[in-house]
Amino acid sequence: MKIVGVIPARFASTRLMGKPLADIGGKPMIQHTYESAKKSKLLKEIIIAVDDEKILDVVKSFGAKAVLTPKDLPSGSDRIAFVAKTIDADIIVNVQGDEPFIQGRMIDEAIEPHLFDSTVNVSTLAKKITTVEELKSPSIPKVVFDYNNFALYFSRSPIPYVREARTNLEKITLCDIYKHIGLYVYKRDALLKFTELKQTDLEQIEKLEQLRMLENGFKIKIVVTEFESLSVDTPKDLEIARNYYEKVINAKKSVTTKTRGH
Repeated sequence: MKIVGVIPARFASTRLMGKPLADIGGKPMIQHTYESAKKSKLLKEIIIAVDDEKILDVVKSFGAKAVLTPKDLPSGSDRIAFVAKTIDADIIVNVQGDEPFIQGRMIDEAIEPHLFDSTVNVSTLAKKITTVEELKSPSIPKVVFDYNNFALYFSRSPIPYVREARTNLEKITLCDIYKHIGLYVYKRDALLKFTELKQTDLEQIEKLEQLRMLENGFKIKIVVTEFESLSVDTPKDLEIARNYYEKVINAKKSVTTKTRGH
């Protein structure tokens, strides 16, 4: 089984122009994402799907494989499908380009259902919400799933509605509420079929493309992870990522260097 990771990188982001090239600790964000994804033990190859020559040049400069895709593709999933049509792979992993510190183990967790169950066509990650801020944020999608860990619904609103809770803090105390982490693993054919479908009503209402899958009968396997993710969508997110890099990543490097020195 050949498993290929594809990282979509779009220059013209509406909330953060040139986002893949944003500097974090002296490296462009897309390079951080690529180097983080390389820590996966199950990915056999990683390709960066770019929409702009500027990103293409930068990606080539740090030695990654890149494919230039049309600028007018409507989403990252369409960018990934464009690449998937040209490669030999059984499983395609959509590693979001704006997740510079994605854990390799998170990627492997999302892939694992495909290794043990041939009926799984799509899988993705979820993590338990632990703060009221996450619960209230419409930029953090929530997911509910059944007893077999297949998604029932995704929403930007807090779901499920916790009727007995009097406060938002009580909601996350009385009930396990999960946020969706947008790393997807597809069987190649499922990805191509999904991206050929027209946008659906719920997708357009919530602005969540995974609802297109549910509305068309796709089953999405949910893998609950303990690992945290840090997505960069806005200038504020970028500052958080830069601070995280300085305080956490650099600190780890310093400790490793001192240990080796002794």
